[in-house]
Amino acid sequence: MSTRRSPWLTFVSIGVYIFLYAPILVLILFSFNASRTNVTFEGVITQFGPNPPANTSLVTQSACGPFHWFCVLFNNREVVAAARNTLTIALISTICSTIIGTMAALALQRYSFPFKGFSELSLYIPIVIPEIVMGIGILVLFSAVFRFLNGALGLDGDQRLGLGLWTVIISHIAFSVPFVTLVVRARLHGFDKAVEEAAMDLGANEWITFWRVTLPIITPGVLSGGLLAFTLSLDDFVITFFTNGPGSTTLPIYVYGLLRRIITPEVNALSTVWILLVLVVLMISQYLQSREAT
Repeated sequence: MSTRRSPWLTFVSIGVYIFLYAPILVLILFSFNASRTNVTFEGVITQFGPNPPANTSLVTQSACGPFHWFCVLFNNREVVAAARNTLTIALISTICSTIIGTMAALALQRYSFPFKGFSELSLYIPIVIPEIVMGIGILVLFSAVFRFLNGALGLDGDQRLGLGLWTVIISHIAFSVPFVTLVVRARLHGFDKAVEEAAMDLGANEWITFWRVTLPIITPGVLSGGLLAFTLSLDDFVITFFTNGPGSTTLPIYVYGLLRRIITPEVNALSTVWILLVLVVLMISQYLQSREAT
């Protein structure tokens, strides 16, 4: 085959990149919109001195200048609380699901046990079924468990167990574990057991062999699975919608609530900050993977 670059292939590649990233660029541009509505773009917010022109709007008189909507965003206590809940849920669920998923991948790859085939098949169920079905199922499960525990323990009023932050965390762990397991197991397919046998021949026990030989080799797969679990937790809406309770509102739930009311560029500013956060996480993950490879 010819190694010459086809002009048609270049054109298609550019079109694909424009299709993927143009909406993101437009969203970032609209986060600096001088208009209070999110429908038309009236230019970038400008910053004026202590005596702004009389015909300027309240937005263009902002002391934050072009970053007016970002100032509004960071001064919003509801946004800060939602961001804190989202990061707390994402971090805890990522750590737990990465540990559980890695152990499950090692067990499925190396050991034979009863119902192993069923265990492998069950990993694909949370991935394949519609997310709303899983959300409803988890909600029904929690409702039944809470009804039983509240009745058995005699809890009433404010003492009654109910949906909250920890139920969202458990739900995120449940649907993140299969993704981590499949990613880590793919990494284990090319693993050479002779390396572990050599370490044990040199006097290392199983625990030391795992920490100093096995884990460093499969670290890229573990990081990839953890990053996937983190991003899934950050942008999850459906399962969180069914399992959250008072004080456990996340950013996707909060944005959905904003969209049901007046849509202002504050939503765009929030989305821009979220995009930058995900970009930073991706860069850190890429750096760690390249460092491990080196």
